[in-house]
Amino acid sequence: MEQNLIENPVIKVFGVGGGGTNAIGHIIKREFEGAELYCVNTDIQSLRSVNGCPADHMIQIGKESTQGLGAGSQPEVGRAAAEESLHEISDAVKGADILFIAAGLGGGTGTGAAPVIAKTAKEQGILTVAVVTKPFSFEGNKRMSYALEGIEELKQYVDSIVVIPNQKLLEKLDNSIILLHAFDAVNEVLYTAVSGISDLILKDGMINVDFADVKTVMGSKGLAIMGQGQGIGEAGDDRAVQAVLQATTCPLLDDIDISNAEGLIVSIVSGMDLQLEELNIIGAELRKITSENATIKVGNSFDLDMQKKIEVTVIATGLKSKHDAVQSKPESPFKVESRKAQYGETSAQPKQRTNSGSEIPSFLTQKSA
Repeated sequence: MEQNLIENPVIKVFGVGGGGTNAIGHIIKREFEGAELYCVNTDIQSLRSVNGCPADHMIQIGKESTQGLGAGSQPEVGRAAAEESLHEISDAVKGADILFIAAGLGGGTGTGAAPVIAKTAKEQGILTVAVVTKPFSFEGNKRMSYALEGIEELKQYVDSIVVIPNQKLLEKLDNSIILLHAFDAVNEVLYTAVSGISDLILKDGMINVDFADVKTVMGSKGLAIMGQGQGIGEAGDDRAVQAVLQATTCPLLDDIDISNAEGLIVSIVSGMDLQLEELNIIGAELRKITSENATIKVGNSFDLDMQKKIEVTVIATGLKSKHDAVQSKPESPFKVESRKAQYGETSAQPKQRTNSGSEIPSFLTQKSA
């Protein structure tokens, strides 16, 4: 039975609170089928607004304590609601090999309930990854304080945590981008994580990564980031370099130093024209920007729709923020400016745009259909 779980791991994604359930809605729109999706909220109206989420995967927590309303931006209310519904949460989590928890932190339900869910998963021995957001600065100090407390609490229970600062999103995206597309950019980070890992494990390729490899890199590793890049061109062109450059110059998470990474999971998706030398280039470029002691697991899969394209997804784990890093450590080549200077500004792919014409950072752009 254990062998079957390793070969065919069950991936579940829990969206917690308003921000988390919005992320689930985004994954549903992408027609992703590699994971079981769950929506968790105190607010019954918000739950019902997520189109495509199966009714039996909608978990209304705190029915007695909140009476179907929100948590009133009070994390203690969200925590109490999750504890009230702990049996239902535990049953839903059961059977997962990998659990992703998506939540917007700073409010009530996401901040309060997400750690309760993570603790339940940890008690069941499930590899658990949280993908959470910090609030915009205009939302005030109290909300940010709640978010930071929520992050620290989550760290006690999850194996890896990806923190997306919404304020960075505001600063990096074009001012004219509409709000809906801005939050789609945040939700795309979760989609990238879930789809990247599931593709690695579930799709066959010439180089395979199994559940044990993922657990080695992501288990008990703490802070993590992920990026995605795509290179386009004929085999033998600089498309491999393009893809790595995009994947490792994440504009939203520049408080992170990838040279501290303890482990990397690398997913390479391409057409059948992928060359051995291109795999070597990708590996060599990643080695340049990471510690020689980092564990790197690389997998590839083929997609007939990716002819003349290479897509690289990088998940780096066991990271420190720059202010936590050793002061004497050399400056990381992960910085956008230094990496671009190395290859020349033209080596990166042009930015893709939303329907409004606003630029979206390359690592957030969607996969080709």
